[in-house]
Amino acid sequence: MKRLLFLGLVMCMCFAYGQDIIGPIALEDLKKEPFAEWFNTEYENYAPFGKTITQLEGLQKDVAITIFMGTWCSDSQMHVPAFFRVLDALAFSGEVQIIGVDRDKKTPTVSATKNGITNVPTFIFYKDGKEVHRIVESPVEFLEDDMLAILSGAAYKHTYEN
Repeated sequence: MKRLLFLGLVMCMCFAYGQDIIGPIALEDLKKEPFAEWFNTEYENYAPFGKTITQLEGLQKDVAITIFMGTWCSDSQMHVPAFFRVLDALAFSGEVQIIGVDRDKKTPTVSATKNGITNVPTFIFYKDGKEVHRIVESPVEFLEDDMLAILSGAAYKHTYEN
């Protein structure tokens, strides 16, 4: 009986891990099962601050964003949907790329390693093709406040920056 329980546990772990997306992710895929449960809930529950959104509206020109996340990661499950809620409130029209990493923060194309990804989610902001700054794992304040600091050029240090 213990062996059957152990085998069942191992199979469940493999099944759950097998559903993780590693590599490029389409936003639409996060809105479908098995990810929809957490994505849609967190998206709906996040209420961006209107005043901050208004301040961000003029700063989004020529901005592109790359998001490294883990579909297995609780921080990604919380912050990525909230981030898209902020982008939708902004009517953001820039390029957004989502890349799924494995539990070792690796991708098949080595893009996570090239970008120095140590924690997820990591939101990297680019302006005119150059990295401006990044939010790593969790915002210092709120997502939209951190975005405002980054895009306005204010002093900003992400969670792991000295």
